[in-house]
Amino acid sequence: MDDIKGNSNNVAAETDPLSIKQDAVEAEEDAIVVIEEIPTSRLIYKVSDNPPPHLCFLFGMQQLLTSISSSMSMSLIVADLVCAKDDDIIKTQILSTTMFMAGISTFFVTTFGLRLPIFQGPSVIYVAPLLAMTTMDEFRCPNYFMDSGKSPDEILKIYYWTHKISRSTHISGSLMAAGALHTLVGLTGLVGIFSKYVGPVTIVPTILLVGLNLYQVAVKFAEKHWGVTAATAGTGFILAIYLNGRQTPLPAYNKKQGFYIKWYPLHQVFAILISIFTGWLLCAVLTASGALSSDTNHIHHYVRTDSRNDIVFSSPWFYFPYPGQFGAMRFSVAVFITCFMATILSVIDSIGDYNAASRVCCVPPPPGHAVNRGIFFEGLMSFFAGTTGACHGTVSYGGNIGAMGITKVVSRRTFQVTAVLYILCAVLLKISAVFVTVPYPVLGGTMILSYGIFIGLILSNLQFVDLNSTRNLAIIGISILMGLILPYWAKSNQHVIRLGNAYADNIILTLISNGAFVGGFIAFFFDNTVRGTRKDRGLLFDEGTEIGNDTVFVEGREVYNLPRIVNFIQNLKIYNILPIFPKDKSI
Repeated sequence: MDDIKGNSNNVAAETDPLSIKQDAVEAEEDAIVVIEEIPTSRLIYKVSDNPPPHLCFLFGMQQLLTSISSSMSMSLIVADLVCAKDDDIIKTQILSTTMFMAGISTFFVTTFGLRLPIFQGPSVIYVAPLLAMTTMDEFRCPNYFMDSGKSPDEILKIYYWTHKISRSTHISGSLMAAGALHTLVGLTGLVGIFSKYVGPVTIVPTILLVGLNLYQVAVKFAEKHWGVTAATAGTGFILAIYLNGRQTPLPAYNKKQGFYIKWYPLHQVFAILISIFTGWLLCAVLTASGALSSDTNHIHHYVRTDSRNDIVFSSPWFYFPYPGQFGAMRFSVAVFITCFMATILSVIDSIGDYNAASRVCCVPPPPGHAVNRGIFFEGLMSFFAGTTGACHGTVSYGGNIGAMGITKVVSRRTFQVTAVLYILCAVLLKISAVFVTVPYPVLGGTMILSYGIFIGLILSNLQFVDLNSTRNLAIIGISILMGLILPYWAKSNQHVIRLGNAYADNIILTLISNGAFVGGFIAFFFDNTVRGTRKDRGLLFDEGTEIGNDTVFVEGREVYNLPRIVNFIQNLKIYNILPIFPKDKSI
């Protein structure tokens, strides 16, 4: 590649010094991105690398197990939201729909959207505001069994259609409208304009507050057995962090050399997978030894490996989610407003995740057309999630970005395999039921690992901000603090807000109860109204116009190129009109 220049920092021992110096000078004069030859220990598989099929499958399975806890918890939240907490049939259908949309979204975003390896899954950003609405009498699940004037069959029929199905269709219809707006934000390039005003000073408080709130979900899984949780997280941490850069001796054979020892970082690329199986094995030992209570009401019930085997046997073999499976879509203004606010928040979340993913992958920040495509496909998939009755949108997952930072495997092909596995699990319910039996503390330990690394990645955005500036420190500190204060106050003062309109009261309560929205809004407002240079605010790096000499990239912006299969689009008139395509047809 002609436009890629070497850097003398890391390759002096491998290349002629005079050639290195000349290349470095030419790179500085041409003001192009400098890409270094780096040790193979930094990344084991790059974005454009295609690992062998058997490794692709294992890497994909590892990413699936990393994110499966979020899909499971989200399906349970949605079931509770639509008054189907005790309906196993609907819960199974919702889980299948959630996994199906996660697989479809991941495949399209990684293949045609952003083009970076990034997992797309159900977002609590969409569901959390809706859960707040259940505190209103209109949205509270009623108890029809108090009415003794109806037979049990009549009660179940009325309850099913009036609340479970009706509420699902209202949420889905409103989600479709919000998803359509989300799609337009990417298709029209508004996100590109928006991103010019959203820098690290806004992204860090917003995503940090989202990440910090994830502790509530992690605790629900980890508290079942803290010993197993610690063993799972500790195993992954030792393999990925303490043994980082070490090689594992593996026996190998070929006709030329015969039997020999091959050194490969097996423990690092499969750190999460090994930790999951270690925790699962520990749970099996505790179950077999009788150390765990068999009482279904005991906290150890979800630690036992045999407590949910009936799910595997009772689940049907096949189920295919389809549009309108829960009935015709309906629309609710109140639900739409909450979904629309979640859309704005998810765009900010995605911008931060895209930049975090680019740093983990050691590639330049995504250009405008790639960001627009990513947001476009996220919105489009959220729209289709609404048609299937999923009741939630799909956004990028920080936990899987953290997992890439641990394993050093950032291959795009790996996430395409993950997407296919998700789709298969959604259609083959017997397979997905097996993953549902994973002990809760094992999932909790995995979440501690992946989300812990992700929060660290979010904080790394601050390296491009002038932290000696009182302006930046004040904005970041105040926005994070207010993102914690207001939700805490709103939780115990829900009846203080009285504007005379129940919908208006609920909307305001929903907004101030969302710490990420509060912190993000305050940071965005102050960052764009308080005087400060774009360099001090860290905006130049996000635009790709300021990249220091110490910034190490293993691949250039060619990773964001569209796949060759869509080259025919270049001959269409819309290619030069829509901002989701690069202006240079050569890419």
